[in-house]
Amino acid sequence: MGRTQRAKHTLDQLKSTIDTPETELDHRNPYELLVAVILSAQCTDERVNMVTPDLFDAFPTVQDLANADPDDIHPFISSVTFPNNKSKYLAKMGRQVVENFGGVIPESVDELQTLTGVGRKTAQVVANVAYDVDALPVDTHVFRVSNRIGLVKENADTPAKVERQLKRVIPKSDWGAAHHLLILHGRYTCTARSPNCGACPVIDICKYYERLERLPDPVDGLDPSHGAYYCKTRDHYFDDPSVHIDRNDIEQVACPRCGSMNVFKTDTGETTKTVKDYRVNG
Repeated sequence: MGRTQRAKHTLDQLKSTIDTPETELDHRNPYELLVAVILSAQCTDERVNMVTPDLFDAFPTVQDLANADPDDIHPFISSVTFPNNKSKYLAKMGRQVVENFGGVIPESVDELQTLTGVGRKTAQVVANVAYDVDALPVDTHVFRVSNRIGLVKENADTPAKVERQLKRVIPKSDWGAAHHLLILHGRYTCTARSPNCGACPVIDICKYYERLERLPDPVDGLDPSHGAYYCKTRDHYFDDPSVHIDRNDIEQVACPRCGSMNVFKTDTGETTKTVKDYRVNG
């Protein structure tokens, strides 16, 4: 299956299982959305939604935010990540919107990126959600899910590369929906640490799941008292493993005696082998 077909199948399946593919950040207008997205950097939407009601009561318009100092803003956002930096970003962003854009949140991605605290991903989210601009922002969920399923090539190791490759295989009219569908799938099903593959609607085409299925079956009857690890190739136990790099550039536990990576944990009987996974690294 080619990547274009894979992308179409993925979106069709996700649309059938995700009722409302939209942002989970509470907002009533572009100003509130922009503030919420800035606050959501390395923070959960749930936490942001807990602080924004009081924040917007105190600063209901961008003009009110522009008139505030970071010290005025900080108490309202102290429970989100990096509150010191974000309170400074919000105060300066408010002044920039008032001074440079007449108090109106700009619509274009390029203009949004001139604001303090607004990178490409934030600008695309605001432009797409608030103004229906065609955009496909790539956050950590979109990055992980796109790579796991195989919607992008193996060399897509940065958000920018993932964005470019997704845009080649997904119609422009579907970019916004694809962004939300992939985020929600990554947030609730294809999670970073323990993906719920049994509930995944695209398990039949997922390259990550295919690799998981190729891992060796557990070995029964191992005795942890003989050692923490068992080498099936040489049929012996050991405690201090070596580390080898496999053909996919993944560090794997290896037998210190023979170098085999056919190693199992004696307490569970499960293989020590891992498959390639994906984290944002740039």
